Amino acid sequence: MQPILEVKHISKRFDTIQALDDVSLELYPGEIHALMGENGAGKSTLVKIMTGVYHPDGGDIVLEGRPIRLSSPVDAQAYGIAAIHQEPTIFPDLNVAENIFITHRARGAIVNWRKMYQDAERILAELGVRLDVRMPARGLTLAAQQTIEIAKALSLNVRVLIMDEPTASLSAHEVRQLFRLTRALRDQGVSILFISHRMEEVFEIADRVTIFRDGKRISTLPRSEITPERAIRDMVGRKIEDFFAKSKGQRGELVMSVRGLSKENIFSDINFDLYAGEVLGFAGLVGSRRTDVGLALFGIEPADSGEIILDGRAERIHSPEQALRLGIAYVTEDRRKTGLLMPMSISSNISLPTLRRYLSRFGLIKKRDEEATAEYYRERLSIRTPSVRRPVATLSGGNQQKVMLSKWLNTRPRVLILDEPTRGIDVGAKAEVHQIINELAAQGLGIILISSDMPEIMAMSDRILVMREGKQMGIFDREEATQEVILSAAMGQPNHTMGISNGDIETLLPTGTDS
Repeated sequence: MQPILEVKHISKRFDTIQALDDVSLELYPGEIHALMGENGAGKSTLVKIMTGVYHPDGGDIVLEGRPIRLSSPVDAQAYGIAAIHQEPTIFPDLNVAENIFITHRARGAIVNWRKMYQDAERILAELGVRLDVRMPARGLTLAAQQTIEIAKALSLNVRVLIMDEPTASLSAHEVRQLFRLTRALRDQGVSILFISHRMEEVFEIADRVTIFRDGKRISTLPRSEITPERAIRDMVGRKIEDFFAKSKGQRGELVMSVRGLSKENIFSDINFDLYAGEVLGFAGLVGSRRTDVGLALFGIEPADSGEIILDGRAERIHSPEQALRLGIAYVTEDRRKTGLLMPMSISSNISLPTLRRYLSRFGLIKKRDEEATAEYYRERLSIRTPSVRRPVATLSGGNQQKVMLSKWLNTRPRVLILDEPTRGIDVGAKAEVHQIINELAAQGLGIILISSDMPEIMAMSDRILVMREGKQMGIFDREEATQEVILSAAMGQPNHTMGISNGDIETLLPTGTDS
């Protein structure tokens, strides 16, 4: 069988970074081909070349045996090559049908609304999806937005669909829905390139798996011939038996006590102590309101009642500025929207919360000092970049996460709240972040770790606080916190496990927002 699309001996360099080095890949009709690799392995660069955003320095793109040149995304669209990304590009003030056909170019100013609505309904029906094509896109769930992206691709007679981390912000149920649509497209003969860091998803849906490392293709194997151990070894060049587990250190002095913290209709009566050198995990199902507690502790969404006790003094935290003065820092779960300013440089992002330190007496930023601080964190956290002057947007997800950590570590906190710190990063970067958390705890920080990743919360926490629908269900020491105990508490059944299997635990604890 002839491939629909081939990339042959593609190379691409940015400054001193060789992003792709003699890479070849073949995509066949009716196939789901997974692409895996650490952040910075070259996956995103290849996608941008395949969609006409970047031009390769060398190599060819071949469509059904014929070399083609992609000068822009419009060219890729004309050849039937489309991509959907982790964050859907939806216009919230347009309706569903308008979003589906937004990329269609037609002469004249008259829109045949009846035909557009009919075509939109037909495409959604082909996908087996019920969605009102006249409703505004604003307020749609992420799963519905992803469905619109797929429908948009179908409207363009897509032959090759690239799905770049499409499940990163979806619940388990929404992932199953997306996979149903993906398989339906495959059965229609579409070739799908599926990019994901979630190994369990790749092994569930892929027909073949290709692994990149350091800009090179390391392996391509049928799914039946690749194991998780082999995949990790090919991705990172070394054997990883498991994610990094926190070393058990000495618990230090009490750094924070929380008593009766409540916010009307959100959460109520939260009580815990946090010690220096301790990682206190926050676990729970979607809707448990763990993130809301973190936002209250940092003053973004202040609590209505209760006490936050620091150095023996009860505080009511009303703003992030006040929280920072008290030694509390908060690393958000969404680095792109609320964590980092993507067009700005690494050094500017790191200095942002502490900008006053870098102002001269004339109010000008002392760039040399700012960049010296960034260089310190680049070395300390192993941020992979040729220069701290580069925009954060040019970094891989794992390195962006390290920049966000640097930004808040530079405030010199005593309490560090980490909200989903490894979401959307690969296994190697995840192990590095776990190592950083371990080192920070060893240096005496009190850390609150909010995570939907059950293995992560169990491996990295000294104690685990479990929440359900805004209520605290219990705090469990590391030794007693089994998956069954945590899930039972999260489901409101703290005294028994209800015969739940590990497979059920994975289904019921999706990686997604809990608010």
